[in-house]
Amino acid sequence: MDKTDVSLCLSLMTNSRTPYHELAAKLGLSINAVHKRIKAMMDLGIIRTFTARQSLVSLGAISVWVYGRSEATNLSEAHLRLKTDDHTYWVAYSGGGYIYVGGYLRELSELEPFVTFVQREGEIPDPNVGIAPQMSNQFPKEKLQALDFEILASLRKDSRKPVSVVANEVRASSKTVHRRLERMIEKGLVDLSIDWYPDASNDIIALCHVTVGRQSDKLKVLGALRQSYAQKVLLDVPFSNLPNQVVMFLWTNSMKQMDDLRESIGKIEGVASVILNVLQIGYMFDTWRDRPGLKSGNRSHA
Repeated sequence: MDKTDVSLCLSLMTNSRTPYHELAAKLGLSINAVHKRIKAMMDLGIIRTFTARQSLVSLGAISVWVYGRSEATNLSEAHLRLKTDDHTYWVAYSGGGYIYVGGYLRELSELEPFVTFVQREGEIPDPNVGIAPQMSNQFPKEKLQALDFEILASLRKDSRKPVSVVANEVRASSKTVHRRLERMIEKGLVDLSIDWYPDASNDIIALCHVTVGRQSDKLKVLGALRQSYAQKVLLDVPFSNLPNQVVMFLWTNSMKQMDDLRESIGKIEGVASVILNVLQIGYMFDTWRDRPGLKSGNRSHA
């Protein structure tokens, strides 16, 4: 991947239905060039699926990470056990025998049993637990209706599907489907993204654990990191329960560049320490979130 490929993927992660002409204008490319880049990344398995899911915010759900050094003798098979819990959406292996497990919880009471499960099946004796910041103040007041669930089911594994095709599948007019979909996007009821596997490229992806000094403001440090390394940070997670910790996904084309990046990050004011775990391979799984039942009652197309 190059910088343009990364920018393209990040845009699609934000809204996988973004029209190609908008992506082209944003990146200074032709529409044909955007098509070719996306197809090339799909052929390589970097982009695998264009997805649509009910948003975590609308579900009131919680995203958590459980990670640490594993004592498993056959580390390459741990994900086969970890995926059996329907909370697990992501498992990744990195250097040093580390396993990272991402989970979606319906409510906080599910945290302890999920951590216990990951600890047992991942053979992680001393796991770290990070809770992603919740956006409770942005919970939408509106709820999904029966037709909305049908539209999401149609788009689940192909969120770029034309509205006309979705309309035919859900037996509604294209105008109604378009209006319903725009409402879901506007109200934050849907997450339109991609299943992205940057580790399928020949590039170096690392999980960077940044410890912020106790006297420093984590959000200010994070802002400085985002501004200084916008082209290199794929994602950052400032866990709400770990006040001095931030985990970032970093991207470079070589190990030398990654080591230089680690050293540079360590010099940012407020950063106390930096630890890199190079990503080896990651897996994504369907969860309870991907199997919502349709609401009962008569469907309204109004």
